[in-house]
Amino acid sequence: MNNQEREGGMFALTVNGTRQQVDVAPDTPLLWVLRDNLGITSVKYSCGIAECGMCTVLIDGTARRSCVVPIEEVDGSAITTIEGLPDDHPVKIAWIEKQVPQCGYCQPGIMLQTVDFLSRVPHPSETEINNAMDDVICRCGSHPRIRKAIRMAAKITASQGG
Repeated sequence: MNNQEREGGMFALTVNGTRQQVDVAPDTPLLWVLRDNLGITSVKYSCGIAECGMCTVLIDGTARRSCVVPIEEVDGSAITTIEGLPDDHPVKIAWIEKQVPQCGYCQPGIMLQTVDFLSRVPHPSETEINNAMDDVICRCGSHPRIRKAIRMAAKITASQGG
């Protein structure tokens, strides 16, 4: 790493509706900016290589693995963590109703991936749900409840005209 890469810079983000500025190195992963600079610990670290989904956030509405997204890439973007979803969001309602979490470590990332998925596929088939969740890891094995909650969230959204 050369000296220019080590220098910090000011980056602006809107996180859960609040404008934030951070002074960090341009290659700092968004995960660490959220956790270490902004104190948002719902965004979890697990693999560090975008394989597990624990660190998933919404960046301008699209689910991304924050452990591999450098802050310079998202300067000016809107970031949503699980705290940014309203309590009456269909995914939150379904997760509670279907009692999805066991340990809960992976759930914020999986829920945000579900939000993105349902925004693109509002009436998913079982195969589409399985494919969309194929790349997230839940060590507790709550995938059967996750699939039920996704179906329920889709129904809630459809009933609300979404």
